[in-house]
Amino acid sequence: MTQKYIYAFGDENTEGNAEMKNLLGGKGANLAEMASLGIQVPPGFTISTEACVYYFKHKNTLPPKLWSEVLACLKNLEQGLGRKFGDTENPLLVAVRSGARVSMPGMMDTVLNLGLNDSTVKGLAKSTNNEWFALDSYRRFIAMFGDVVLGIPGERFEALLAKKKLKRKIEFDTEFTSQELKALIKQFKTLVVRTTQEEFPEDSMQQLRMTVEAVFNSWNTERARTYRRLNGIPHEWGTAVTVQSMVFGNMGDTSATGVAFTRNPATGEKKFYGEYMINAQGEDVVAGIRTPNSIEKLEQDMPQVYQTLVKVYQKLETHYKDMQDLEFTIEDQKLYLLQTRAGKRTAASAIKVAIDMVNEGLISKREALMRVPANQLDQIFHPMIDPKAKLKLLAKGLGASPGAAAGKIVFTPERAQEMAEKKEKVILVRTETSPEDIHGMSVSQGILTARGGMTSHAAVVARAMGKPCVSGVNALEVNVKRKKCTLGNIQLKELDSITLDGTTGQVIKGAVPLIQSRLTSNFTRMMTWAGEVRSLQIRANADTPHDALMARDFGAQGIGLCRTEHMFFDEERISLVRKMIVAEDGKVRDEVLKKLLPIQRGDFTEIFKVMEGFPVTVRLLDPPLHEFLPNSPAEIKNLAKKMKVSPGALGKKIENMKEVNPMLGHRGCRLGITFPDIYRMQVRAIVEAACKLVKRGVKIFPEIMVPLVAHVNEFKVVRELIMEVAEEVVQKTGVPLNYKIGSMIELPRTALMADEIAVEADFFSFGTNDLTQTAFGLSR
Repeated sequence: MTQKYIYAFGDENTEGNAEMKNLLGGKGANLAEMASLGIQVPPGFTISTEACVYYFKHKNTLPPKLWSEVLACLKNLEQGLGRKFGDTENPLLVAVRSGARVSMPGMMDTVLNLGLNDSTVKGLAKSTNNEWFALDSYRRFIAMFGDVVLGIPGERFEALLAKKKLKRKIEFDTEFTSQELKALIKQFKTLVVRTTQEEFPEDSMQQLRMTVEAVFNSWNTERARTYRRLNGIPHEWGTAVTVQSMVFGNMGDTSATGVAFTRNPATGEKKFYGEYMINAQGEDVVAGIRTPNSIEKLEQDMPQVYQTLVKVYQKLETHYKDMQDLEFTIEDQKLYLLQTRAGKRTAASAIKVAIDMVNEGLISKREALMRVPANQLDQIFHPMIDPKAKLKLLAKGLGASPGAAAGKIVFTPERAQEMAEKKEKVILVRTETSPEDIHGMSVSQGILTARGGMTSHAAVVARAMGKPCVSGVNALEVNVKRKKCTLGNIQLKELDSITLDGTTGQVIKGAVPLIQSRLTSNFTRMMTWAGEVRSLQIRANADTPHDALMARDFGAQGIGLCRTEHMFFDEERISLVRKMIVAEDGKVRDEVLKKLLPIQRGDFTEIFKVMEGFPVTVRLLDPPLHEFLPNSPAEIKNLAKKMKVSPGALGKKIENMKEVNPMLGHRGCRLGITFPDIYRMQVRAIVEAACKLVKRGVKIFPEIMVPLVAHVNEFKVVRELIMEVAEEVVQKTGVPLNYKIGSMIELPRTALMADEIAVEADFFSFGTNDLTQTAFGLSR
């Protein structure tokens, strides 16, 4: 049996459904599903992802019988619509769109109005009685085909358009006359000849074949590969191609195009949310070429169409049981749906939508948990502008993706990447973003655009990445060549600092102080649901009371690792630690340890207090001692002065203590064996803090962990030391204390002899960084 590569949709013979995303891509599968639901969808057909996979496997060659299938489907489309592809009297035009199995917004290519040429444009003008519309569609087609298929940068067509607007002193495309559009078409075609040394193709069938292949090829563009890499999407999947009869949003004031979400993608609020443009085509909205109208205004402009759209979105959300992202076109007051998919959303929005849908009875709690991607949750902790900060507002736009970001202005994605490699924080400032900017957007702290709305490319991609974004800033003018921009009457140059508030849409002068955001009740509720179904307990890493409090707020069931060395890096403490390390006699070392004891005890007291009722695992000192010592000559000289020793002698001692590989050597429990007083002080601090709190009625569960054990005898020596000190404190305070002593498993040898250590240890903790490095010879 011959393999089937094409599936039709849009009438009673619709062949696909929403479950066929792997074969038809998200777009094709959902178009078929909407058609089956009785929603008005322009008919067409989808070329499967299998055809794309074949194409790449066979050196960019289409499957042998694919084109005969295309011609057969095209004929059925012609018969159903009463128009003919390539006809000079009543031409059928099509849109050719990409569609991967998971949404990749703006990353692959689309061509609209395909089938137009010098002859069919006249037929379109005559059959619609609208010459301006036909010419506008033709100039759009030449530009899109030139960009996507012929490889001529879209900016070159846009530059010709902008030049003509400037000459005519007009702002919008809709203000061109028919004669001006004819002149523009001529200029576009001249650009094609000049760039490719070939005439623009007039044969509609040739246009279609070239475009299908170009859309397949768009799967492997640098921007698409970058997006897949950032989002963990396999490169082998390939894209489907949807060929769909055109409906036109640019036929005049009774036509429009738009993008809408069934709920707010930034906040999750249950409110219809979107944008549209009258007398425009779909790419105008998502490309951010003009700033569109809010969807609420459609109720005034076209009340009946708006009511139909509301019914459609409610039907789709109930059917899919998820927030939907819709693309629609209105042709002469008639509504058509071009796409529906699960809407990209922020983490805050994902949580709110999931919780609301549980409350509405649409999904279960378990389904709600699966709706929030784990790797997106860090967005919840986006910084916000410090309310105490004094702000100098430069401009206001649309808060397109929440959170605050401060950084230096850059005007190109390449410059953003360059600065990010130098660890500089940058804000990418563009007139509008395009899919080619993806590599710059991914390394920027935030994105600012002059054009575009809440559903523009910049907004959608920024939300998916969790980057703050302000779009549609009308006061912003960008001059990339001169590396400067103006916001109203304020001029800024590259590397000047600004701050964005992607929640309010504010653009602020300078780098304003940012603070950590606060946890929401929705987040807490979601974490409670997670706790009800999970089978594992989760502990956090925490080295300070603040960290411990945050861990508890996030639902951690204890501290799995408290690194005591991190407590020593405070300016006052580090000088004591350094004095202890370089001390020549035991007396000086004992004096320093006596000073460190109350400091460590205070740290542990606060952490235990915060984690009442939960276990806290404290790791004894682990890194080699040289990591606490100064490196620069000035610091060594300063320490020598305090120690009353010569800088030369001190420098030599520091040099002798350095480990060639700080992950190996004199560290971990070996330190405790060679400098037992350090471990004694730490154990005393832990046990005294615990006993003090137990005496007050606070429930404490301390666990003391021995690092870098390589032999069971090492563990025995340190365990004996711990028990000796602990029992002394317990007897002195008269407080019974339950505590555990465990071992890190972070060397291959320890793993192999774990059975011997298990006899002596109360628990194990795996140190995967060091275990990986020492087992595989890989740097962590």
